[in-house]
Amino acid sequence: MIKLGLTGSIGMGKSTVAKMFADEGVPVFDADAEVHKLQGPAGRVVAAIEARFPGTTGAQGVNRTALAEAVLGDDAAMKALEAIVHPAVGEERAAFLAEHAAAPLVIFDVPLLFETGGQRGVDKVAVVSADPAVQRDRTLQRPGMTAAKFDAILARQVPDAEKRARADYVIPTDVSMEETRAYVRRVVADLVGDGRGAGSADQACLGSSEGR
Repeated sequence: MIKLGLTGSIGMGKSTVAKMFADEGVPVFDADAEVHKLQGPAGRVVAAIEARFPGTTGAQGVNRTALAEAVLGDDAAMKALEAIVHPAVGEERAAFLAEHAAAPLVIFDVPLLFETGGQRGVDKVAVVSADPAVQRDRTLQRPGMTAAKFDAILARQVPDAEKRARADYVIPTDVSMEETRAYVRRVVADLVGDGRGAGSADQACLGSSEGR
């Protein structure tokens, strides 16, 4: 089994690319979705979070705004929260791997892969990337997003150019959907083959610090 880490900065189109991998029959582990499930109604970390951060949960699970306020700017609080959430996510990851043990390729969709050192737990890394102007326009269209929030989020993320330089594959999303899907298919073919044999991905798909 090959474990491919899929990552990309905010607004790059990572979720769309993850779905394209799923459409190709590749199992995808969505780290963000798992956290939301664990913190949602009847989520198994809700009680522990309430015990450590009283008043941050309710009938719908964790109140993400209240929790953010409780840990914002407090390193000790953030570490306490991570000590609750990360082991639970790790257990879900282990269950995912067990469920798909026979799969030749699995995807770990992790937004902060490089920021958290998650690249050490995968075999290869694919970075989803787009022109900065496209990225900014997409992000500012999100409900509640402002230019200040966008800039603050970017400041906490590894720059896109560095991510591309460290990646094994770069998948562009500032092209047509058909072109992006073709890149995804070439990554799958390169890693596990699709009748054309492994090693079929072209150089444009390989990680590079050149270009954008």
